[in-house]
Amino acid sequence: MNNYIVVSTLCNSKKTADKIVKGLLKKKLVVGCQVYECDSTYFWRRDIEAQHEYLIQARSRESLYPKIEEEIKRLHDYEVCEISYYVINGGSKEFFDWIDDEI
Repeated sequence: MNNYIVVSTLCNSKKTADKIVKGLLKKKLVVGCQVYECDSTYFWRRDIEAQHEYLIQARSRESLYPKIEEEIKRLHDYEVCEISYYVINGGSKEFFDWIDDEI
């Protein structure tokens, strides 16, 4: 059985978020994405920064993660972009079948 994952990244504009989502979908690296607006506070170069950002969460298979990371980095405009994933530990058979059928 495949490991299914949710990949997350943040960006500072809806335009960049849309570009990343479309790039991942066109290359069939992910089965679907959600984009959420959020406010982030973080350290950057030893200072505390705050910014309105867009969180992208994408569903895929763990075997595709290296290509997903590469595509996000190619399309992203951050100097250092957060890209992480977690494994989905459970879910419906139909959901996992949908992922396998689409990508």
